[in-house]
Amino acid sequence: MTDLFRKIAPVADELGRLFAAQGHELALVGGPVRDLLLGRIGNDLDLTTDARPERVLEIVKDWADSVWTIGIDFGTVGLRKGGWQIEVTTYRSESYDPKSRKPDVMYGETLEADLERRDFAVNAMAVRLPSHEFADPYGGLRDLRAKVLRTPGPAERSFGDDPLRMLRAARFASQLGFTVDPAALEAMTAMAERIEIVSAERIRDELDKLVCGADPREGLRLLVQTGLAARVLPELPKLRLEIDEHHRHKDVYEHSLTVLDQAVAQEEDGPDRILRWAALMHDIGKPKTRRHEPGGRVSFHHHEVVGAQMTKKRMTELKFPKDVVADVARLVELHLRFHGYGTGEWTDAAVRRYVRDAGHLLDRLHKLTRADCTTRNKRKAAALSRTYDQLEERIARLAEEEELAKIRPELDGNEIQRVLGVGPGPVVGRAYKFLLDLRLDKGMIGKEAATEALLEWARSNDLGA
Repeated sequence: MTDLFRKIAPVADELGRLFAAQGHELALVGGPVRDLLLGRIGNDLDLTTDARPERVLEIVKDWADSVWTIGIDFGTVGLRKGGWQIEVTTYRSESYDPKSRKPDVMYGETLEADLERRDFAVNAMAVRLPSHEFADPYGGLRDLRAKVLRTPGPAERSFGDDPLRMLRAARFASQLGFTVDPAALEAMTAMAERIEIVSAERIRDELDKLVCGADPREGLRLLVQTGLAARVLPELPKLRLEIDEHHRHKDVYEHSLTVLDQAVAQEEDGPDRILRWAALMHDIGKPKTRRHEPGGRVSFHHHEVVGAQMTKKRMTELKFPKDVVADVARLVELHLRFHGYGTGEWTDAAVRRYVRDAGHLLDRLHKLTRADCTTRNKRKAAALSRTYDQLEERIARLAEEEELAKIRPELDGNEIQRVLGVGPGPVVGRAYKFLLDLRLDKGMIGKEAATEALLEWARSNDLGA
């Protein structure tokens, strides 16, 4: 910690001396202290003080490069100094009214009382500035060494004050590999319904951090075990006991977690939230489409289409950005497309359509499709892998001949209007689609042949060309 703290000390000590000169306390607190002890360092610093927000503004206004007050109603002043993003929060305690989504903020008087209101003991450690005195009144260092999440005070009070802390426990299990103290786990289970007062945006942020953590399976398992998933991501626990027709050794819940694990294993540049959410959600349409067939079989026809609709609905309700929702839902919709490839029977036209439909998601679709193979039958798994290798080779070969992801008709909208003698309107859109299908089916045939095909299409559709 000492070596890492030296990187923070210049800016932290300078600010600490500034507050001390004005008769106020200041301490580095929470996540940054925990991360220093774990041998990690970022560019964000959380500080706490006995100074009220208006006083903080007066102290930092001539020191900081920039200041913002978006969180001032909750006692927080944000500022930037050099490459550091800093938040200074007044000692406080906060709690939720049982029917409210927003916390009631009350200012505190001491660092120890401020630390007691924090979510977990590992986040209730502080370093006073500029003295560097370490404060750990609730045993956070001990818990950090044991990798245990325990609340500083009674878990019921902590989760009652801010129910989002229950999701945060699962998120830390994913990010840091910590286990949850039995008392906290019991409280999470008993109080799961309290999560419903928390805003969708705050729930989304915790779920997204969990899914993008080092071990999302563990965090998701905690959500299901405690009943929190039924409140915030109900599609996940509903997958339990729904037997996968292709992989009878696993239920769909376990299969989905394994697919997520295998998707994570293919990442190359850190967490890919689109791929991870698609892996988690890819089979959520199965419970709704489950049918018992003759001979004891179970089918899930069109579960990818239903699942894409469900994914879009859930992620929209969680306030994910529209582009994220669209991309994840599209991957869910396309995740079974490869299984129509058989042993390589697709025509070049079908391969072009596969690439065209995937668009910018093609690389992720490759990874999701490979991750979706969880069979224990090594021969079957190897055969699927070889077949997909062959598909990728065909895509690469065709890509050398033409830019598959950018396929366009050989006539543009203006040329279509000129050939057909029409102005802008629905006919142009229909003609464009016809020419795009022709392009996908036949490849490049030249503008003259495309024009002749368009005129024939127009005559056969009584468009008068």
